[in-house]
Amino acid sequence: MLYQIHEMNRTLLSPLIQWAEASAKLFSSPVSPLAHTPFAQRIAAGYELIYRLGKDYEKPPFEIDSTVINGKTVTVVEEVAEEKSFCRLLHFKKDLSIKEFSALKQSTILLVAPLSGHHSTLLRDTVRALLPDHDVYITDWTDARMVPASEGPFHLRDYIYYVQDFMRKLGPDLHVISVCQPTVPVLAAISLMASANDPKLPKTMTMMGGPIDPRKSPTEVNDLATNKPFSWFENTVIYSVPPTYPGYGRKVYPGFLQHAGFVAMNPRRHAQSHWDFYMHLRKGDNESAEEHRKFYDEYNAVIDMPAEYYLETIQEIFQEFRLATGTWEIEGKPVCPQDIKTVALFTIEGELDDISGSGQTEAAQNLCSGIPKSKKQHFTAPECGHYGIFSGRRWRDIIRPKITEFIKKHS
Repeated sequence: MLYQIHEMNRTLLSPLIQWAEASAKLFSSPVSPLAHTPFAQRIAAGYELIYRLGKDYEKPPFEIDSTVINGKTVTVVEEVAEEKSFCRLLHFKKDLSIKEFSALKQSTILLVAPLSGHHSTLLRDTVRALLPDHDVYITDWTDARMVPASEGPFHLRDYIYYVQDFMRKLGPDLHVISVCQPTVPVLAAISLMASANDPKLPKTMTMMGGPIDPRKSPTEVNDLATNKPFSWFENTVIYSVPPTYPGYGRKVYPGFLQHAGFVAMNPRRHAQSHWDFYMHLRKGDNESAEEHRKFYDEYNAVIDMPAEYYLETIQEIFQEFRLATGTWEIEGKPVCPQDIKTVALFTIEGELDDISGSGQTEAAQNLCSGIPKSKKQHFTAPECGHYGIFSGRRWRDIIRPKITEFIKKHS
């Protein structure tokens, strides 16, 4: 019922939001007479703030149309390498001849994006920084409300099977990078493949800021999962998709609820950010205002998660710690990270990460006891928060070069 109420409120508020958008333009456009009246800038700033607080945020584009290789600008084309019901495998293909591409000898990367609320475009900066040295593919997860119920459920094990399918398609000369939530299913996928002696095992796996063992340095996110009983999640955050979407009737964890949770973690910071945005507009600081727009265009664009996938993740990973304790089974097959022997492992954490606490990702080093020390590496990025691990200056200048060096070493 909450989902239906949310949609009704969104519909009722739509005229107000459209009016605020139009008014903001009337008081800011150089060709509008109202823009030259007293206090026009302040009025426009107020209207735009109302508009941005109430508008719907669609999935933003990657907007990666080129990269620079050896000082030369190369066009990049986004293509769908494979499409499944709940995910597209996107390839950022460089516009080069076969001979030119072969001469570069670039390693292939499967970048596994989180299915935890935001679109895969959250990793835009990750992709952009990797492109000059690597051939990059990314998992582009589909908003569950857009998947017809006839396509069936999507379980945590299905996530694992999707990753395995993509690895088999691109391997064996493949390097897998997982960011945040997917570190867990990616480790499970590779563990199961290693146990079965699969010839398409990747060369390396890089795991960044993920909850391999949520018992270590628990954060507010971890505390929520352990302090609430499983029944609370079933009864409080799971709703049916309303009839206005293709996924009508599908059980999901709605994106708007997830977004409310994101904001609730740091309400003062978000309130201050919006106030700063208003003041930047008043002062005519368009550069700072545009930075705010870009950040919140991404941050506020959220997706629904399949209910079965979300609930299984809560129970098996965050409440029962099955991966960390060695008790996880996928359809009767035990997940044994110790069976991995040939895949090099690189774990990365942020010193100031408030999503995946210190030691949670590094725990993979002990779980993967079959990997020789010469094939293991760990790095804690100083003064780096969760998003700084894969986006921003520290990612580009410090972390990305270490990943590239690690991949070259183990290719």
